[in-house]
Amino acid sequence: MAELKVQGSGGYIIADLTDEQAKKADLGVGKLFLAPIGKLETEKMFKHYCNNCETEFENPPKIHLEENTNEEVADNLVLVERGQYTCEKCDSIIGEYRVFKKNDESADIGKANPSQ
Repeated sequence: MAELKVQGSGGYIIADLTDEQAKKADLGVGKLFLAPIGKLETEKMFKHYCNNCETEFENPPKIHLEENTNEEVADNLVLVERGQYTCEKCDSIIGEYRVFKKNDESADIGKANPSQ
């Protein structure tokens, strides 16, 4: 695990990421991004910076979540949780996350499969 800066739309979070999370967050532009990671555990986040307040805080951001959405977003893919990391001072959104699950773990998502 490594302590890394992860960008959101309204600031950033300094967090301990696994190698797998860091790979997901790396979109090939030299920065890491929150959205592809999903939900980060509070104890793995150390600091956050809010673009609105222009302040870095020495603790994790607040998390606002909407659980049990159970919205089917594709064949065999369900959105189970939607949440936001927000600034402790002004409640501005630092970044957002989504948690998905497959109804059938052995099946592919959706029907569009690449031709062989």
